[in-house]
Amino acid sequence: MPQDSNDRNGTVKQTVKSGITFGSALAMVISYTTWHSVGWAIIHGLMSWVYVIYYVLKY
Repeated sequence: MPQDSNDRNGTVKQTVKSGITFGSALAMVISYTTWHSVGWAIIHGLMSWVYVIYYVLKY
């Protein structure tokens, strides 16, 4: 039984990591296409899903 729990935790951690990575990439693409600035893209990439949600609500 504990083995299933470890497998589940590993799957959850991998999914969360993928979601964070995807959120950062999405934020950077949205930022660069909107502002045409690598600097802003990096900053927005660090903000990840926060910037994506802001962009969706604002525009």
